Amino acid sequence: MLSTRVAIVGGGPAGLLLSHMLHLDGIDSVVLERQSKDHVLQRIRAGVLESGTVKLLREVGLGERMDREGHRRYLQFLLIEVSIRQLAQLAR
Repeated sequence: MLSTRVAIVGGGPAGLLLSHMLHLDGIDSVVLERQSKDHVLQRIRAGVLESGTVKLLREVGLGERMDREGHRRYLQFLLIEVSIRQLAQLAR
């Protein structure tokens, strides 16, 4: 029988991050996810990350892939956001 101190429902970004952070503090956890491991790993479930989340991922050692693969998307998002702001100013 499996014994753990914490059960986390959902293997999305928040659940997996929580499990990792608990592990760093020496707390056992189990992540419960109804989808297969392959489904979870292949599906993008967090399209946009807030700056606090980005900082936290880096602090707990999970930012390498994000920095390597997600940086271009972040820059594209910023360019879109800037363009929207410029359009809003023109509309005034």
